[in-house]
Order: sequence, then C-alpha cells, then structure tokens
Amino acid sequence: MHTLRKRLLALDGRGYKAYKAIAGRYAFPGFTLSIDHVQGDPFATPSRISVRLPMGQAALPAELWRSPVRRLALEDFLARCLRRAIRRHVKGQRGSGNSGEMRVAGGGQQVLQRNAVLISEDHVEARLTLGLPARGRRAAGREAIAMFFDELPAVVQDGLCFAQLDANAAARHVHSVEDQQYLRDWLRGEDLVAFVADGAVLPRASGVDDRPLAEGALPWHAPDSLARRVDLPNAGEVRGLGIPAGVSLIVGGGFHGKSTLLQTLERGVYDHIPGDGRERVASLADAVKIRAEDGRAIHAVDISPFINHLPFGRDTTRFSSENASGSTSQAANIVEALACGSRLLLIDEDTSATNFMIRDARMQALVADDKEPITPLVQRVRDLYTQLGVSSIIVMGGSGDYLDVADTVIMMDNYAPRDVTDKARALARPLPPRPAAAPFDTHPRRCPGPRVLDASRGRRAVKIDVRETHLLDYGEHRIDLGAVEQLVDRDQTRTIGLMIHYFAEHGAEDCETLAEGLRQVMHAVERHGLDCLSPFKVGNLALPRLFELAAAINRIREGEWR
Repeated sequence: MHTLRKRLLALDGRGYKAYKAIAGRYAFPGFTLSIDHVQGDPFATPSRISVRLPMGQAALPAELWRSPVRRLALEDFLARCLRRAIRRHVKGQRGSGNSGEMRVAGGGQQVLQRNAVLISEDHVEARLTLGLPARGRRAAGREAIAMFFDELPAVVQDGLCFAQLDANAAARHVHSVEDQQYLRDWLRGEDLVAFVADGAVLPRASGVDDRPLAEGALPWHAPDSLARRVDLPNAGEVRGLGIPAGVSLIVGGGFHGKSTLLQTLERGVYDHIPGDGRERVASLADAVKIRAEDGRAIHAVDISPFINHLPFGRDTTRFSSENASGSTSQAANIVEALACGSRLLLIDEDTSATNFMIRDARMQALVADDKEPITPLVQRVRDLYTQLGVSSIIVMGGSGDYLDVADTVIMMDNYAPRDVTDKARALARPLPPRPAAAPFDTHPRRCPGPRVLDASRGRRAVKIDVRETHLLDYGEHRIDLGAVEQLVDRDQTRTIGLMIHYFAEHGAEDCETLAEGLRQVMHAVERHGLDCLSPFKVGNLALPRLFELAAAINRIREGEWR
C-alpha cells in the first residue's frame, strides 16, 4: 500500500507510460489490490484492476451462495452494488481521455453468468476498470492517489462488505433468481413450453429502454382455462398462464399486445432482476426466435425440408448463398436452431417471409406444386412437433390457415390474454393432402473450415473487437448479429468472439457437427469458468447460449465449410 503511494508520487508529472511501474499486487486494509494491466495512453482502454476480500471480511452469508444458482445470483447482486457505490463515491472525470473513470461490468434487466464478481469458499473477487488520470499525456499521480486511496476503499466497503449492504434486497435478489430457474426447469415436467405469472408487467419503457413501462401497463392475468399453478421454492404458490407444448398461436388485432407477449417469451430464457416485471416469466431454456434475414450468408445448410427443386438444379441439401432471400434465410435459421437442440421456435409473422409462412388455396391453384420450391411452414409446423417434439409459438394476425394446425390459440385483447382455442377449432378446416416433404436432419455433418475460424488480422494472431451488442469483429470477419434477437448484452458478444477462438484452438478440426463442437466449448466454460477463454484476467465476460454462439459462426461470410 505504501509502496503504491510512493510510486504514484514519484511518477506525478512524468510521461503517461510511467504508470506501467505500478503494475503488481498491494495489501490494503481489508483487501488486496491487484493492478493487472496498465493502459499506455489516457485515451486507451482503461486499466484493469481486481480487488480480493477474504470471506471473513466480506462476511457473505453462506446460505446466499452455497448452491451454483445462488452463487450466480449473489455475484450479480454484488456487481450491481459496486456500480451504485462507484456512482456514489467516484468523482469521475479527472483530466484527459478516460481519466478518473471507474467501472464494473454488469447491469441491465437480465441476470447473466459473468466474471465481474467471483465468489469462492475463501474470498470474493471483483474486477474493475480504472482510467488512470492524466494532464494532457502526463501522469497525474496525485489524482491517482485519490482514486486508489480514497475512492476505491469506499467503493469496496459499500459494494462488497455485506454489513454495508441491504440484506433484504440481497435475499430477494437471490431468491428471485432461484425461483426463475426452478420455474424454467418445471416447465418440461408439466409438458409446458412457457409460463407468464399473474401480475407480470410485459410492456417495456421504450424500444431502446428494457425497463418496465412505468405507467399504464396492465398487469397480466391468465384466463382460467389456461391457468396453471406452481409452488416456487421461495415465493410459494404462483398462478399464471401455461402455454402447452405443441403448436400455439397468438392472435388478435393490431396494437393489442401480440408481439409484446412474444418478445417477453423471447427473453423468458433469461433470469430477470426483481422489479423487472418479467421475473416470473419463463420459456424453455432452448427457445429460439426465428425470423427472415434477407442478405445473410448461408453455408452448406440442408434447407430441403422447406425448399426443394430450385431452378437450374441448385442443391438444397447443402445450400449456400452469400445473399439469402427471406424464405431461404428463415428456413436456414430453423434448421440451424434444430441442429443446436432447440425444442421451441418463436415466430412473428411481422418479421417473417410471407411466402415461407403461407401459400393459400388460390395461389396453389395458380402455381402448380412442381413449380413452387417452397413448402411453407404452415404445412410443416405439425411435423416439427409430431416427428421431433419441437413446439412453436407463432404470432399470426393475417392468415387463418394456421388455425387448421394449432393446438392452442391465445387472443390478445387490449393486452389481456383470452383462450379462444375452441372457437378457433370450430373455424378450422381439415388439412388437405400434400406431397411428402424431405425429412428433418437434426444432426447435420457440417463444420467450419480453418479460414472461417481464423482470428488473425494483419500482424496480430488474435484480433477480436466488439463494436456494439450486435456487431462483432473477429479477425478479418465482421459478423452482423442484428437479427439474433436473443443476444442481450455486449459482454455476451465479446465472449462469443473468445469462444469462437477457443473452438478453433480446441477441437474444431476433429468435430463432426458444429453443435457437437460448440457443446464441448460450453462444457469447458461450465467446468473451468469464463476465465478459461482469455489469456488475461478480465472482468467483462458474460455467458451466451449455445444458440447465439452457433448463430455467430453461421453468419461468418468468408471461408469454406466441410
């Protein structure tokens, strides 16, 4: 501690690179500080530091972190406490560039597995970034002393020492996450694919603000015919709407809440913080949002279950395109989701290709079957369930043909759900005979070649940059994830880049299927933690799902697939 102070005083006013001398470990009262990486310029990415408190000092109650789910929840809670403590104690701007900045990763409405705060039997560790202060391009050592010796200890005390925290809020956070994971696991045993608890608040503040709508949102209330009850470990009995396995439709007039419900179910694969409004909403963990994606690249994907006998004899069992149409991209998105093990597809007609979704009787009469390469989803959605056990929830407002194949129909009326299944069945027609379609292949033998997974750029062996949540630069590749709607956090995108590189270095050459190889990467992270992905200690990683990881690789444009 005294050594750090002396070094900071000695470098005050010198060139900014003099800060490199402070890298190392220092003992502070109650915690150890490790300066893991020192930035070389005030405008560069801020320095990385970590603080470690003995468990006796942090005094975190064992009942709040002993199980894996509780540990994840408490780590998330502590990261949020640190963010609040930083806002309270850190002055902020202290000169040029990022001078004076202090941050910890996290936040948002979702609770994700991260490495910003890590709890072990012996200690709790928090990883932060800190912008070392500068005057121009000279070190401001005395300002750095204020950050390290005044601000940081206050942040640690208020953000990590349990005696300073709201114990009731901590318990509520942990219990809420535990209940959500229990609810998600409960679905399968009940033959349900989703659950929305009474009292849930579905609308968001805005299209760019994921917080709940503050005023005017109607609390959710399930119709009796679809109501189910679940006894949660902490909240006790909860009533809500259970969506059964099979083919379910969400119908209703425009602006009545159809897409809002589907968007809620998309995020139901994640846990949410207390007060979010969706903390008792759950979808199957392997639910995948499917949409059309004009212009995406497709590599060696078997889309023949939906699209066949293309003009000029193009092969659809290993279909490739640099500029896919709406229908071919939506077919590929479904096939890729099935290959990764999805058992629930979420589809909104508003973001779908019309010719992929339906083909009405008059169009069939005008264009003969042998002239139409597309087998629309309406003709295959029941096969997905009866042959593969894959359910679908579809927002449909413009075609009654889907009433013929639906098991459950939910009408949204002024943001309130109504069960209109019986009425829909009265309107349904017998399914007409149709030609046999190609079978679904849920274990396609396709893997990316070396160039696809090459992370090098110029002289750098590995170059991975996250520009925004849905844009990843990986080596020479720019990966557009704008249509991957269940990717919710920039730190997930960063982790995806590292996981792709890990896959390239550990087993990509030997895998027979992409999903099989990526599952091995997911298992490695499960066993060893997110730190196994990076050669440096960082605190800005958040775990994505297998589906978003595979989606990123599938959207790399350059390179061959085998």
